[in-house]
Amino acid sequence: MLFEKTNIDGVFVITPKIIGDNRGYFVERYRKDLFDREVGVVNFIQDNQSLSSKGVLRGLHYQKGEFSQAKMVWVLSGKVIDVAVDLRKESPTFGKHVMVELSDENRKMLYIPRGFAHGFLVLSEQAIFAYKVDNVYAPSEEVSISYNDKDIDIKWPIEGMDIKLSEKDKNGIKFIDAEYF
Repeated sequence: MLFEKTNIDGVFVITPKIIGDNRGYFVERYRKDLFDREVGVVNFIQDNQSLSSKGVLRGLHYQKGEFSQAKMVWVLSGKVIDVAVDLRKESPTFGKHVMVELSDENRKMLYIPRGFAHGFLVLSEQAIFAYKVDNVYAPSEEVSISYNDKDIDIKWPIEGMDIKLSEKDKNGIKFIDAEYF
């Protein structure tokens, strides 16, 4: 596995080694000893998966306080643009974001520590999105920041695309009104 630091401390792009032949391939998505050495110790407790169609934009989500989550995300099928926004108020990159294309072709993963909002936009006809988290989902503690907030200024590749949002995301708060870490 290749662990690449991004321009935001604590966020990593992880490229797994692919072993393939004429029968198909094998990929090791997570190995605790390597992850602990390269990223740090994270106790993942749950795996999640979602299916979304082209133009679905999920996020920017985070959970508050003790329900904050670290995530490792990847795409099993399709292609997305994945974004993590730094909400750590003492961080030199507070309010900045990382944007990475994740797909079943590049097989890259993104590790996002606690203290970040997260979202993704589906670019393919469909995408199966998978992720590990280190804390349980607490609906009452979840917050959605508006994906198009001017203070964050994410350049989503949405031109000509019919964007599909949940009601929660349609009513996302402004970045300035978010609870920071």
